[in-house]
Amino acid sequence: MAWTAEDSLEIERLGQRARAAARRMAAAEPCAKDRFLARVAELLAEHGEALLAANAGDVAAARAAGLDAPRVDRLTLTPAILAEMRAACRSVAEMPDPVGVTEHQWQRPNGLLVGRMRVPLGVIAMIYEARPNVTVDAAILCVKAGNAVILRGGSEAARSNRALADVLREALADAGLPADAVQLVPGTDRAAVTALCKLDSCIDVIIPRGGEGLVRAVSEAAVMPVLKHDKGVCHMYVDAGADLDMALRLAENGKTQRPGVCNALECLLVHREEAQAFLPMLAARLGAAGVEFRADPVSLPLLGPTAKPLEPGDLGHEFHDLVLAVLVVEDMDAALAHIAAYGSNHSEVICTRDYGRARRFLREADASMVAVNASTRFNDGGQLGLGAEIGISTSKLHAYGPMGVHELTTAKFVVLGKGQTRA
Repeated sequence: MAWTAEDSLEIERLGQRARAAARRMAAAEPCAKDRFLARVAELLAEHGEALLAANAGDVAAARAAGLDAPRVDRLTLTPAILAEMRAACRSVAEMPDPVGVTEHQWQRPNGLLVGRMRVPLGVIAMIYEARPNVTVDAAILCVKAGNAVILRGGSEAARSNRALADVLREALADAGLPADAVQLVPGTDRAAVTALCKLDSCIDVIIPRGGEGLVRAVSEAAVMPVLKHDKGVCHMYVDAGADLDMALRLAENGKTQRPGVCNALECLLVHREEAQAFLPMLAARLGAAGVEFRADPVSLPLLGPTAKPLEPGDLGHEFHDLVLAVLVVEDMDAALAHIAAYGSNHSEVICTRDYGRARRFLREADASMVAVNASTRFNDGGQLGLGAEIGISTSKLHAYGPMGVHELTTAKFVVLGKGQTRA
């Protein structure tokens, strides 16, 4: 059906309801927000079978429509994933409530006390694809931070998202909070995204999380601030003198554990001094796991039968599959230059024994997470101690990296006086 003026009006009403709910959420007591989180965990358990049945309908439809395997993987809910969602609720509930906290305070010569107080962002619109667990992660973090959230998931997860949104709204009502603090955009028409992008009278910030096309479209259309969750072109550099057994474990974990996610390893850079020893090890371990290598001329003869020549389009590419680009580099300067040219500001890793080069890599590699001797897969809110995440921001304003509760607030100036006037 064609998008109508009434459809646009309904999006505006949705925004107005969110704005009204956001005012109440900003004043909500921490105990009420934590009751909501506990209730979500309970309802996810109580309605587990129904949630999995709704998701099974989405998965069946996606497979029938020819959706690729990585996206089907991100779409699929399992009992283990539901358990992770319940654990995220409990973890976020245990975190300190940032709202109303004065982080810094100082006194001026005239006696004024000036401080910075954490406050909610307000109304957040979340536009995302495929992954229904994002529905819960986004909602619990936004509510804990005192915000209202408008959710617009992908059409492939429509049944799952509706079932999860019903759980979230029921939990809000049970906790004495406004149900409109979490709203799901009805229908799957793409025009709804455009309408949200123009609703700056109600929406304070918009967060796109999905493929490169979605992020670009939202960034170009939005008239309010955008916090991008862009693609993850993640690199690991194996330094001269590195522990090669460790490097092999990190590469295996980064590439094979979940190849379809944004923090999966996409490109491996190997110092020329380690190539002869390390690349056959890599070929034996990862090749046996089904990894196809896209190799430069130096690494190609060392990577065995699953290696193919590297094509120009393979660099800076997010494969979402068991495919890994491999290049031999002259030194760390070359590795950093490659990352600067082809990285996406997501996750970069060095495997090294050298303290000085580790420190330099931490300073110079430009990404939302830079790690020494650890997998790219750790760039995740839960893994980094945030409880959960609404996304991994590859923007530098106002957050960089996984966005948890703290990142969904901002700081305003508060001033305490005793009748001072300005001269």
